[in-house]
Amino acid sequence: MFDKILIVEDEKEIAELLKDYLEAERFEVIVASDGQEAIQLFSECRPQLMILDIMLPRFDGIEVCRIIRSQSAIPIIMLSAKKSDVDKIVGLGIGADDYVVKPFSPGEMIARVKAQLRRANQLSSLAETAEIIRYQELALNVKAYEVTVRNQPVPLSAREFEVLRYLALHPNQVLTREQIFRYVWGFDEHGDLNTVTVHIKKIREKIEVDPANPTLIKTVWGVGYKLDGGPR
Repeated sequence: MFDKILIVEDEKEIAELLKDYLEAERFEVIVASDGQEAIQLFSECRPQLMILDIMLPRFDGIEVCRIIRSQSAIPIIMLSAKKSDVDKIVGLGIGADDYVVKPFSPGEMIARVKAQLRRANQLSSLAETAEIIRYQELALNVKAYEVTVRNQPVPLSAREFEVLRYLALHPNQVLTREQIFRYVWGFDEHGDLNTVTVHIKKIREKIEVDPANPTLIKTVWGVGYKLDGGPR
């Protein structure tokens, strides 16, 4: 079975160009020309990855991304005609995994698609090792994206959960900011590693008794972070 890609792009030439290149790489490709059709095709076809233009008729790409992300963790690569939209995509935290500014190289897009699918497969393989991960007072329900601390539910965003899950799947192992960023966000040279620091801070505020003196997520200065303590 080949990976299925959903392209959501109202510019016919760009959609056909991407479709041709992806099919040459043996992907199965579906195309939607507006936001409403995208949501419908996503429900019907269940693709493994979505390439999503930010400017669309009916629902725009940001709204489509929010809707899809509430239902699925598939990789989403946003397309934009303006560099200024990149800040919007990242700043709103809508759940996109990567972004590409037009005009782009089809070869670059293929490389990004393959990188995102590799990352998704790696995370899926790791997650399959356990449905519930427990450390000290911490419990993660991998499939439900739910976290409890001292038996109390803790609301985490999808990205916060993924950071915590990645740490939990590598207990007592120091992970660099680069490793965390690459596996959770999937960006390459365009990423801001401070995003990891900000997310770690937010997670600590929610799960630590004293965020200023954390006992669960430890900082290893000059290297990265680790989830401290063994599994129960």
